[in-house]
Amino acid sequence: MRLATVRVEGEQRIAAVINDEYIDLNKACELLFESKGQARAKQIAEAYIPPNMIGFLQGGEDSTNLAKESIEYVQNNDFSDDVKRKLYYEGKQVKLESPIQKPEKIICVGLNYREHIEEMGRELPTIPVVFAKYNNTIIAPGDPILKPKVSDALDHEAELVVVIGKKGKYISEEEAMDYVAGYTVGNEATIRDFQKRTKEWLQGKTFDTTLPLGPHLVTKESLPNPDNCDLVLTLNGEERQRSNTKNLVFTIPYLVNFLSNIMTLEVGDIICTGTPGGVGQARKPQSWMKHGDVVRVEIEGIGALENPIVNE
Repeated sequence: MRLATVRVEGEQRIAAVINDEYIDLNKACELLFESKGQARAKQIAEAYIPPNMIGFLQGGEDSTNLAKESIEYVQNNDFSDDVKRKLYYEGKQVKLESPIQKPEKIICVGLNYREHIEEMGRELPTIPVVFAKYNNTIIAPGDPILKPKVSDALDHEAELVVVIGKKGKYISEEEAMDYVAGYTVGNEATIRDFQKRTKEWLQGKTFDTTLPLGPHLVTKESLPNPDNCDLVLTLNGEERQRSNTKNLVFTIPYLVNFLSNIMTLEVGDIICTGTPGGVGQARKPQSWMKHGDVVRVEIEGIGALENPIVNE
């Protein structure tokens, strides 16, 4: 499935993305229960498919299977125009939000593409370099990345983002994919001069608006080869980063295993898997994002995430 968090007439909803349409999953589920003569169909649908992606993922296989059944049901049946208006949305009717709103943890992996390690003059790591971002960094597709007043060194980092779908601790590599819900696109923007002020990177990684996510959450069965996806970042239409996820030093199963040995992974936690070569810091001369720029990240099989740069 391809899922989206959308805002319609000021209300947040979870939708399935089918071609250029959005199907309201909660409404589809309610209609399915009504067709089966289920009492309190609305309340039960709300429990299985709430208007929050993490809440939906917490429902596990029961919610996922019900969502699939609901989509199939509404696609194979006709409804009144009034029902259709509440069930189907066109792209122009919705404001895309970040597919994941407030994860408990945002775990980022540094130095995880060979070409990026080389351009930064580092040695190939034997242990993943990990750091954190916070929820203040997350923004939606189309929302502005703010260039802060205190720095001009705003850099871009195209990343495949993994979304955890099941709580786990000490997860083996062999079972790791059972704990993955799906994937989205991220731009792990960084304030480089603040990042380099100390040996610890947190200062440069946690500025407001520095983690656009989207456009959709693609469930793992709909992206069977996350380890072989092209990813490209352009700035004002000029290609800046291009690679393939097969170049990851530490694979997704390895990272899930590694991180779960340190911390319990919770439903909705996200893992930013690292960025390839081509960041602004490594260019000669160095090149930073500035007011008026538009940055776009596209990952094969997931979609494109585009955001403008605006002075704070």
